[in-house]
Amino acid sequence: MSAWLVLIVSGLLETVWAVALNASRGFTRLVPTLLFAAALVLSMGGLAYAMRSIPIGTGYAVWVGIGAVGTALYGMLFLHEPATAARLVCLALIVGGVVGLKFLH
Repeated sequence: MSAWLVLIVSGLLETVWAVALNASRGFTRLVPTLLFAAALVLSMGGLAYAMRSIPIGTGYAVWVGIGAVGTALYGMLFLHEPATAARLVCLALIVGGVVGLKFLH
């Protein structure tokens, strides 16, 4: 499987584990805690796999960018966090940086 595809999926799994971590309420709820652990292991494993052929700086920045944007969008869409124009512009800048890193690789 393509290292870039694995990296993208791993970034999405970072969003899953971040959301599950919040839902676990400090690891006091079993199902979100188990989801957190599974998503964390899969996300880190995918990142490690992708970094076999993608430079560490690029791979890590893309992984974090996908996770950060995904988590912020989840918060805006489902947790009623503010979706101001300024926040959306900042997220768009992160996406632009991630895309730029992919094409400059």
